[in-house]
Amino acid sequence: MPRFTAPLLAPPSSEGELRARAATIAGRTLGEIASGLGLTVPSSLVRAKGWVGQLVERALGASSASRDCPDFAELGIELKTVPVDGRGRPVESTFVCTIPLRELCEVPWEQSRVRRKLDRVLWVPVQGEHGVAIAERRIGTALLWRPDEEQEALLRFDWEELSGTIGRGGIESLTAHLGRHLQVRPKAAHSRVRRRAMDAEGELSQTMPRGFYLRATFTAEILRRHYALPG
Repeated sequence: MPRFTAPLLAPPSSEGELRARAATIAGRTLGEIASGLGLTVPSSLVRAKGWVGQLVERALGASSASRDCPDFAELGIELKTVPVDGRGRPVESTFVCTIPLRELCEVPWEQSRVRRKLDRVLWVPVQGEHGVAIAERRIGTALLWRPDEEQEALLRFDWEELSGTIGRGGIESLTAHLGRHLQVRPKAAHSRVRRRAMDAEGELSQTMPRGFYLRATFTAEILRRHYALPG
């Protein structure tokens, strides 16, 4: 395989061009990609949790600087890297988007951030075993996905249940155990970060920022269907 060289950073102009770029990084290590982009591989991902996703974004020419629209805004495609084990199964949940706590109850599912982010997704599997050095972890073959009717119905049900709880001032009662496929978890650099939200008495209070996450079981089923992985 020839040495990886960084592509032009202009966003891909078509779905075909995006697929072609994804094919150029499939099978390569994170170290190869980082070297081609002139970047340094971190010694640990504990304090650099978003590094792998940012690396793949740069390698593919993602255009969005805002979390409120898809990474490839012109194509309406979101990029999600998925760390997987040796059997191709996701090893963690997948961040979807932050939750606009004061706006959540004002929009229907069709206009929600979650639906916009998951309308079309380029899934990029990445080797995620902790026993493999970060620089030596390989990137898998990308999958361009759109939820079918059943998958969207499942996500919508969870979103409406979780959003309803938040809208009724129950944000503090939500735990990661709630939601069959979509869950709510804290999303902040540290526990001191706070956002304004409505409490159960209808009063404004300070709470940790939250985000919507896809459970690993949901993304595992997506990968299993496409790559014919064992259940």
